[in-house]
Amino acid sequence: MRISIIAIVAFFAGIAVTSAAETDTAAANSALIRGHHEALNRGDWKTAVQDFAADTRNFGRPVGRAVIARILEDIYRTFPDFHVEIIDLLTQGETVVVRCNESGTHRGVGQLPVNGGMLVGVAPTQKHFEAEVVHFYTVRDGKIVDHRGVRDDLAMVQQLGLLAEPKPFDWAKFSQEANKP
Repeated sequence: MRISIIAIVAFFAGIAVTSAAETDTAAANSALIRGHHEALNRGDWKTAVQDFAADTRNFGRPVGRAVIARILEDIYRTFPDFHVEIIDLLTQGETVVVRCNESGTHRGVGQLPVNGGMLVGVAPTQKHFEAEVVHFYTVRDGKIVDHRGVRDDLAMVQQLGLLAEPKPFDWAKFSQEANKP
């Protein structure tokens, strides 16, 4: 009986140690990504790019830190006041997921097919946009080794005046009618 109790205590102690290590890793990964977004909000993309590993991947493609630097430079050329507001940040192991609002004023001409590829060569509209984005980061050894993101590019280009706005849909009326017995 004594051996069983010791085995059970040892088993749960091992889980506690693992959980503490995972908690420390998650906290460090969250802090890295929060700091990364803070640098972006200061317009300091040159510091933000240092959060990426030298051999980082973007959407699973090997691109390296130099490509990330050019992408961020193009974003800030196109939107000098680019800003990211974190709404939710979730960390599980080496994965950090951020749901945020990105915003900026279209004051430059995009040169790279980022921003949905819809702004390459487009003259500045001087209009402001705000769109919801979800970023997925993989972090190892204190560096971002992979990034993926999903943004509402359609809403962005509509707000910039590059596409016609759709006719507003009355969701409240639709919901009320759909839920009638």
